[in-house]
Amino acid sequence: MRQYLFTIIFLSLSPILIFAKDISLQILGSGGPEFSKRASSSYIIWVDGKAKVLVDAGGGAFLRFTQSGAKIEDLEFMALTHLHIDHSADLPAFMKAGYFSKRTTVLPILGTTGARDFPNINEYLQRLFGKKGAYAYMNDILTPQSDSFQIKPIMFNQGFNSKNFGQIMVGTVGVAHGKVPAIAYCINIAGKKIVFAGDTSASSDKLISLAQDADYLVIHHAIPQDAGHFAKLLHITPKRIGEVAQKAKIKHLVLSHRMKRTYNAENESLKLIRESFRGDIIWAEDLLTLEVE
Repeated sequence: MRQYLFTIIFLSLSPILIFAKDISLQILGSGGPEFSKRASSSYIIWVDGKAKVLVDAGGGAFLRFTQSGAKIEDLEFMALTHLHIDHSADLPAFMKAGYFSKRTTVLPILGTTGARDFPNINEYLQRLFGKKGAYAYMNDILTPQSDSFQIKPIMFNQGFNSKNFGQIMVGTVGVAHGKVPAIAYCINIAGKKIVFAGDTSASSDKLISLAQDADYLVIHHAIPQDAGHFAKLLHITPKRIGEVAQKAKIKHLVLSHRMKRTYNAENESLKLIRESFRGDIIWAEDLLTLEVE
């Protein structure tokens, strides 16, 4: 029932989002945590020629962001799916570079609750930039007295949530990623839905509920179907990718977080996905831009 009510509330708010013209999704990083030619996970949503949303900031995202022509001044928020290094390591680089930008407005940093070795998003930013943090010399960035701009943590719990950021509606839900607190994001702009699954095994149907009728679902092809038990607790299998995409009735499926252990299995993975899903499938590449029509 709660999932159903979330969907109704989320969709009922979408008619107010009518002002955007051109919307596109750009892959900054299509890789994972290993050494490869690919940057780690990171994505931009462009609205009317401006980079409005940055999802994840893994290693290499900082460089790809610059190569894309994006400006930190234009971001409405940054969103982290979880705090593994390959999804968050470049965040301090963005904040340092921001000091030399023209941005003056508060930049929300979205994230989730903590557990065990993983802090919540509030604690994470304190550990980075607090007075006793790794980069304490930048501690003013957590305050309105910042020499550049203030960053503000926005924490979502592991249930279904929604929040407005101007013309952008954000929906979230907690997803299974082993013992790591993780969330998926649904970004709704002008009635267009782009969903970022992040790292997840998708062992429940929460992601399916969040992604219903999405224009794009960015999901991670980090393991082959015959991966070991531990890997399957962390990541979704190709067969399950197809099931999720089909049940959610998405229009376009983007396979990202590509790792070396999957390269030789990609054709087999496509066959398994196609057992359930007949829609458009796109392999992510760094700096690939996709129009949201």
